[in-house]
Amino acid sequence: MDTAQKEIATPSSPSTTAKKKGATKGTKYSKEQYLSWYTLMLRIRRFEERALMAYGQQDVRGFCHVYIGQEAVAAGIESALIEGDGIVTAYRQHGTAIGRGVSTKEAMAELYGKRTGIVKGKGGSMHFFSRENKYFGGNGIVGAQIPIGTGIAFAEKYRKTNNLCVVMFGDGAARQGALWESWNMAMTWKVPALYICENNGYAMGTSVQRTSNVTDLSQLGASFDMPSESVDGMNPEAVHEAVSRAAEHIRSGKGPYYLEIKTYRYKGHSVSDPARYREKDEVKSYQDRDPIKVTERTIVDNTIATAEEIKAIKNQIKDEIAEAAKFAEESPLPDGAELYADNYSQPYPFLT
Repeated sequence: MDTAQKEIATPSSPSTTAKKKGATKGTKYSKEQYLSWYTLMLRIRRFEERALMAYGQQDVRGFCHVYIGQEAVAAGIESALIEGDGIVTAYRQHGTAIGRGVSTKEAMAELYGKRTGIVKGKGGSMHFFSRENKYFGGNGIVGAQIPIGTGIAFAEKYRKTNNLCVVMFGDGAARQGALWESWNMAMTWKVPALYICENNGYAMGTSVQRTSNVTDLSQLGASFDMPSESVDGMNPEAVHEAVSRAAEHIRSGKGPYYLEIKTYRYKGHSVSDPARYREKDEVKSYQDRDPIKVTERTIVDNTIATAEEIKAIKNQIKDEIAEAAKFAEESPLPDGAELYADNYSQPYPFLT
């Protein structure tokens, strides 16, 4: 993790009980926890805003899917996990990776295609990876990460660890056959997998209501007798509590758990999508529940922290993202010889 990030990050993954100790009067959790959620969500938001700017300036090329509006999901998941748990997700993944501990410098440099990026400039927006943080992507094929995450969870069971793997996918991927095959195996073998559908309502650009007769996606696990629930994804507290319940179930050896986390992306599917399939009033109704603004209001209204402390966090995040952009801009491009590095086991017969 980058030094600038360390300064305002909190200790990772204490238990739910520990978080409730020292809770401020009138609230469920401690000052440390509220500020941790707020800081991470703000870090992700400012990173994504800067990424959009860089894309407009053509410093970032190719595909780019931002997480603006969905930050509470990443924040609530991270606070409920323990060290050693893994995450695998799809391509709207900058926020999830930053939540894992990938520094904003490494993340921004990767968007710029630079050698100092998290995968040396060869992954781009959709393909972050960090073995150190047990972050297994960033996967570009819809639903491809679901069998991968199921396999990672099976490996944890095989090794007899206490760890689980969070397997994230969107509402569009909920229609993929890979999901059903993975769930059947996972429930049969009781693998420690937490399946999370980030349901932002529109997949690539078609509403859930137009793609299936089953619009309550929390019901999908019923065919496999998989414990399931629906969660308010605009609230980090709700996400944290649901993931904590699910993790307790999984760690007890009872097998997988499924959460449909209802969230919303303020922007289009990707930077090239104007999102004209949505009404402005609908977007505004979610922006009125913005997780960052609501959490800030909770902090200030309950005197969890002062306005000055909040301002200090905002300024520090602003500086951090500016430093990340400068780092990305000034970093070197990968050398041409790196094209085949970390891709093939040598000697590979088709390389000359």
